Amino acid sequence: MKIRFLGAARTVTGSCFHLAVNNMQMLVDCGMTQGEDAKETDRHEFDFNPSEIEYVFLTHSHIDHSGLLPRLVKKGFKGRILLTDAAADLTEIMLYDSANIQEKDAQWATTKAQRAGLDTEIAPLYTIEDVSSTIGFFERVPYDKLLHLGKGVKYRFIDAGHILGSATLELWFQDAAAEKKIVFSGDIGKKGNPVIRDPEVPVDANYIVMESTYGNRLHKSMKESIDELVEAIKVTFKRGGNVIIPSFAVGRTQDLLYIFNQLVRKGKLYNINVYIDSPLAEKATNIYLSHPELYDDETRKLLRTQSSKGLNIHFTHSTLESMDLNKIHSGAIIIAGSGMCEGGRIRHHLKHNLWRQECSVLFVGFQAKGTLGRRIVDGAKHVRVFGEDIAVKARIYTIGGFSAHADQKELLEWLGGYADHPQVFVVHGEDQTTRDFAAKINDTYGFKTAIPDEGEEFDI
Repeated sequence: MKIRFLGAARTVTGSCFHLAVNNMQMLVDCGMTQGEDAKETDRHEFDFNPSEIEYVFLTHSHIDHSGLLPRLVKKGFKGRILLTDAAADLTEIMLYDSANIQEKDAQWATTKAQRAGLDTEIAPLYTIEDVSSTIGFFERVPYDKLLHLGKGVKYRFIDAGHILGSATLELWFQDAAAEKKIVFSGDIGKKGNPVIRDPEVPVDANYIVMESTYGNRLHKSMKESIDELVEAIKVTFKRGGNVIIPSFAVGRTQDLLYIFNQLVRKGKLYNINVYIDSPLAEKATNIYLSHPELYDDETRKLLRTQSSKGLNIHFTHSTLESMDLNKIHSGAIIIAGSGMCEGGRIRHHLKHNLWRQECSVLFVGFQAKGTLGRRIVDGAKHVRVFGEDIAVKARIYTIGGFSAHADQKELLEWLGGYADHPQVFVVHGEDQTTRDFAAKINDTYGFKTAIPDEGEEFDI
């Protein structure tokens, strides 16, 4: 087998791995990039012929893993996209949302060019029609079932515990006398995450393609994180401000709803108004509710509770309703996407609240290099939002315990399930993080490691 690392190599986003074995070509993930030069990068031609790809294994629905699937189809892909049932439901709504953004961005760019006197029409990266075509190639696959593709290749998805429907991929192949096995970790969830189950761990492999998003740091405990959340809300409201939470519509928002319900039930918060300013988040929450087989009874009950004594959860549906939130001067908890502040409605809420010293911004997920969220977390005094310089005077909190990713300790524990000394390809982390984590693997287990460069190919 030959494996090429076409994304998430020494960086966090843009997951895409190309496999060639026994005259068969496959991809694991086909994601968009985020951060600096992302839009230009996503428009590059694929480093393979899409019409020759027979299978795409999708580990989960987040856009940095799934977001270029419609472009793949647009360029000639006619194979099968293999993913879990819940991942298929979530990926569908996320891709439609992404296509809507692509079309609006292209329309805005075209208008801007024409105002400048240029006879230019900017085409979207892909359209809603492209997404409709893409969904036709989905093939829903159950967890824990071994399936054969022919030509000496078989595979199985197991629960990665990251978001609903997320998977670790086990792939067996035989292109020599002995069968070999490669595992793609996908994004590995941390243990004890709200709503979904803990990650499963394969027991053997010859090779592992391993994520390392938090490979050189540890999270605070969930208890510490919840205590910090409560303190941030109470302090902010006492100061007369709002709490702004950039959050991914899929996964993190549902976890936060669960946590707020628990806090009110336990009497740690009372009489709070939580505004979910994301139509996508509401759709995702309904999909979470439609897959009770993936979480416990208490979670199902809590997620169904959109309003209870002392807690009021409001979903906004229209742009006008979203704009009305900016008229609220204090006492609001506003959750909006995108999680890294690169687009979506969160930027409007930052524009109206980031300069106010009585307000707070709570980051509850990873912020990739080059994103607006990362600049704020790194201590920028001013940031550019919608062409306007905005002073950063609000209190900034980074609460890592709410991350859906395993930290260094949990990643190492996940690897500890392997007793056969596999070779580990360290991906899906920033450059220094991948180097630190590879060294930690060597020190802890003595496994051989490699840190691929983008485009690098290995014969395994």
